[in-house]
Amino acid sequence: MKAIYIEQTGGPDVLRYGDVPKPVAGPGQALVKIAASGVNFIDTYHRTGLYKLPLPAILGSEGAGVIEAVGEGVTAFKPGDRVAYAMTRGSYAEYAAVPASLLVKIPDSVSFDDAAAVMLQGMTAHYLTNSTFPLTKDHTVLVHAAAGGTGRLVVQMAKILGARVIGTAGSPDKARVAKEAGADEVILYKEHDFLAETKSLTGGAGVDAVYDSVGADTFMKSLDCLKVRGTLVLFGNASGAVPPFDPLLLSQKGSLFLTRPNLGNYISDRKELEWRAGDLFRWLSEKKLTLLGEHIYKLADAAQAHRDLEGRKTTGKLILQV
Repeated sequence: MKAIYIEQTGGPDVLRYGDVPKPVAGPGQALVKIAASGVNFIDTYHRTGLYKLPLPAILGSEGAGVIEAVGEGVTAFKPGDRVAYAMTRGSYAEYAAVPASLLVKIPDSVSFDDAAAVMLQGMTAHYLTNSTFPLTKDHTVLVHAAAGGTGRLVVQMAKILGARVIGTAGSPDKARVAKEAGADEVILYKEHDFLAETKSLTGGAGVDAVYDSVGADTFMKSLDCLKVRGTLVLFGNASGAVPPFDPLLLSQKGSLFLTRPNLGNYISDRKELEWRAGDLFRWLSEKKLTLLGEHIYKLADAAQAHRDLEGRKTTGKLILQV
């Protein structure tokens, strides 16, 4: 089968497109014929070596397709089922052997592209807004990269929950995308200091929570955007990893909370996985959650997809069609 894999870490040029052995569904697994694979920043972290992998490795952490075969002990799924998944590697390929515990069935009203687009980023946005810092109508939050794939979904879910949302964006076009997603205010961070603007928009009080996927470039100012006992939810490293710091700083800045969550810890329970995916698919069907027109690439063009993602040339989701 064809796949995108790496034999060494580095830039997009280390991505290889070629033939690899077709996997077999082992005990507790299903063999999925991949139709669409989502492209995410975690894939670039694997490629660069920020997150270590045994090499060679097939990339891709979410996908959607049709089950071709099931392994021993799998009873909840059967060949022909339309399924999607996240949090297991290998979706940049024609086939993947996926733990059945991670699979969810896709309703007929949701396409493979849309399912692949929301599994990782959508469930991430779901746990961030519903579990890590559960939002209500009484909260005001700051969402960095509010026009990005995950950021735009965070904005929409925060509004479903009734919160006031301040977003940051890098251009007027991206600000428009964030506003259309429901952001109440959007700060153009290249033109204005997002800390000063956030303080101004909150009457000097700061926000209850910051959802920060950017990392090194925004971390310290994100802390300063928080009100006393506010929470910084750091869930990405788009600008690089945050350097070590003294935890006493959290006390000095107002008894702040800092968390670095991971999707795997929020879908390890089957009921929780089905809750999050079920909400996503229902909101998509009801048009409460909308996706931008996906940026579609052929599997062989994964390197260009990585360049575009890291260069912040896109809004919304990048999809590899297999």
